[in-house]
Amino acid sequence: MSGSNDYEPYEANYEGLIGLLIDLKTTIAGKQVYSVAGFLAPAFENINQGELLYSRSSDGKVGKARCDSSLDKATCIGFAQTSKSIGEDVRCLTHGQLATSGLTPGADYYLSISSGNITTTPPSGTGNHLVRVGKASSTTQLIVKIEAPTVRS
Repeated sequence: MSGSNDYEPYEANYEGLIGLLIDLKTTIAGKQVYSVAGFLAPAFENINQGELLYSRSSDGKVGKARCDSSLDKATCIGFAQTSKSIGEDVRCLTHGQLATSGLTPGADYYLSISSGNITTTPPSGTGNHLVRVGKASSTTQLIVKIEAPTVRS
């Protein structure tokens, strides 16, 4: 049923699946997605656009993540899409592409020891948390894929 019109359901068989995939391909072909999923949350500190964030377990407010602190601070929830001051709502990008600069295409990026920053060098040292946060698709685009922290021993 490729080329479906206004809410006509696809058949519940392989032909319906193929029709759905063809429609999906023609609908999104050639369109670059810059961000896919995110949410708003209040900041408990000043946040700059592009910084990596965590959600404070005590109140759910967001701040700058870092890998050399508590598991709470290393559990990244997304990147700040906007710069905001204390108490303002920050848009957090959780999946998709982050527009930034200075990246190495093809490189994996990790949460840094520096608050809110990312690095291509996985943190080492006992007690640091290893958190892979994405991969650069170009010098200006990071494909966001945040993983759970692993404690270095």
